[in-house]
Amino acid sequence: MERYGFATLVSACGGEPFATHVPLLSDRDGGVLLGHLARGNPQWEAFGGAEALAIFTGPHAYVSPSWYAAAPAVPTWNYTAVHAYGTPRLLPPDRTREVVDLTVRKYEAGRPGPWPSELPEDFRRGLLARVVGFEMPITPVEGKFKLGQNRSPADQAGMLAGLRGDGVETDLLAKFIVRHHAGSPDAEPGAAADGGGM
Repeated sequence: MERYGFATLVSACGGEPFATHVPLLSDRDGGVLLGHLARGNPQWEAFGGAEALAIFTGPHAYVSPSWYAAAPAVPTWNYTAVHAYGTPRLLPPDRTREVVDLTVRKYEAGRPGPWPSELPEDFRRGLLARVVGFEMPITPVEGKFKLGQNRSPADQAGMLAGLRGDGVETDLLAKFIVRHHAGSPDAEPGAAADGGGM
């Protein structure tokens, strides 16, 4: 949730499912997600009453059956995700400003020349008037992953070799698989694998 903070926020809006793609901050101490939406986005108007779902998608990749030791096999997709549930509530303007500033600081941190966020105060106030801040107390959180945990150690080794050859993002997925596969030849001691696919 912290590394892949650009989430899909899903809730009911006018009796219909509605989704917004938005950066969310995880406040572990407070047990909440923090974010802001454009005031013109109708999703915020239902906040305070109905539960919402924030979906954080982590590394994912196509898996070729040619990587497996066993045959026959078919293509699949491996992925990692987190589903966080809660009822969003609106924040007052001072907290909205804080959430916006925290979001900017998070994504500017570590850059060679971080943007200093220095704006004329009237310009800043005008921008902040066009957004609404919210917090979403997290009730259940579910980790979702399909990582080939139902495959044999030989198939897992072939899958890892294939993923590692496919680039940076899939290398992150490969590292995640290694961490969570008890049956993987590269698994960290004590790593536990979920049974079955998802």
